[in-house]
Amino acid sequence: QVQLVESGGGTVQPGGSLRLSCAASGIIFSVYAMGWYRQAPGKQRELVATITSSGNTNYADSVTGRFAIHRDDAKNTVWLQMNSLKPEDTAVYYCNARLGGFNLWGQGTQVTVSS
Repeated sequence: QVQLVESGGGTVQPGGSLRLSCAASGIIFSVYAMGWYRQAPGKQRELVATITSSGNTNYADSVTGRFAIHRDDAKNTVWLQMNSLKPEDTAVYYCNARLGGFNLWGQGTQVTVSS
């Protein structure tokens, strides 16, 4: 079955950390560019971080220096390490796999940053 399954979301206080995981199945994971996107209530979905099949990374300005994306092709998994979390990071976080014009999305995981 072709799918992406996210985990690791939750509620954390400002300044805290969370690590999101995305496990892929049914695809040749190593050839896909992987990414994390987020969507806050009333806002459009936005890019958080991406990592190419060769390991090149790209981050939104708002998370640079705080978030890190990693992948392990042997485990078909991509992670998003989120540090120094802020209330404005609150959103549903989605995992994405992209190959050419093909996009696969996970179901999303909620991240809430609140005191």
